[in-house]
Amino acid sequence: MSELIPDVTLPGTSGEVSLSALKGTPFVLFFYPRDNTPGCTTENLDFTAKKAEFDALGVKLFGVSKDSLESHEKFVAKKELAVPLLSDEHTDLSERLGVWKEKKMYGKTFMGIERSTFLVNAAGEIVREWRKVKVAGHVDEVLEAAKAL
Repeated sequence: MSELIPDVTLPGTSGEVSLSALKGTPFVLFFYPRDNTPGCTTENLDFTAKKAEFDALGVKLFGVSKDSLESHEKFVAKKELAVPLLSDEHTDLSERLGVWKEKKMYGKTFMGIERSTFLVNAAGEIVREWRKVKVAGHVDEVLEAAKAL
């Protein structure tokens, strides 16, 4: 049996999104560490570039990070992103999906989001997950999995 997506409501750049209210619609949640950083910008631009293909499949896309809604709105405007971004400032969803992890960079240890993506079917079940995502080619892999729904 597949794991159900947690019932969490988060503020987003296109309004508040309740994951339970998405039942009946397949969707993708891609978690990324921070707005306006190189890898995260590339990933968001890649999903924006393929948004029409996901739309054609009836699959909604949402980017998620710990950044504030204000930060997300600036990021969307600056980079002309077409994918709504959700703010998980209190890491509720990130922790429940196990993407809030201890990370190390430049010898420092800190907590942060591990780049991860979840494909959720219309029944609200997580049917595929990608952990420790490498940005290059990732969106195409997610799109192929979405086509199989």
